[in-house]
Amino acid sequence: MRSLVCAFLLATPLAAQGVRGGQSGPRPLLERDREIALARSAGPSAVTDSATIFVLTSRGYEVAVHGTNGAACYVSRDWLASLEPHCFDPEGAQTILPLAMQRVTLMHLGKTPAEADREIAEGLMSGKFRLPRRPVVSYMLSAAQILVSEDGRNVGAWRPHLMIYYPYLTTKDLGFVNDGTQEIAISDAGKPTASIVIAVKDFVSVR
Repeated sequence: MRSLVCAFLLATPLAAQGVRGGQSGPRPLLERDREIALARSAGPSAVTDSATIFVLTSRGYEVAVHGTNGAACYVSRDWLASLEPHCFDPEGAQTILPLAMQRVTLMHLGKTPAEADREIAEGLMSGKFRLPRRPVVSYMLSAAQILVSEDGRNVGAWRPHLMIYYPYLTTKDLGFVNDGTQEIAISDAGKPTASIVIAVKDFVSVR
């Protein structure tokens, strides 16, 4: 594990070249009830109604609703213009979610994407964060999603999809490239937050 994290540390300068999406600066803050509703719209109500909900503040993310089922939801803001509702299963809530929220928080407070990635890598090495012990599922089914591609293009509500997190997975591992023709793609290839993205049929509306 340590060697993988070291490799990630060496790779983080690529973030400045746009390999890993992101943007520095304060994110627009949403009205609290709206952000909670957006976060819940990330997944099916059977999961999100009893999930812990995080909202973004001027200082970073904080718990707005304490859940009971181990799942957790939030609205990511990798880009200033993006709204990316996610809901994680219990393993993801303990592992990938803290990494993802920390990355957004650092950029929200003015760090560059490369600086944020480096701090996260150092947190993995120190034990502040940990990677999943099994594959993690995240729902991104919200009809209200506003997504931005890794090269900064606004793509709006792309498609409802699931993300199966598999740290450090690459496209080569699965034997294909992300050319837009498959129903499956790899996000954050080679990173601790690498995931298999699987497009599904139906969006979830904000409730």
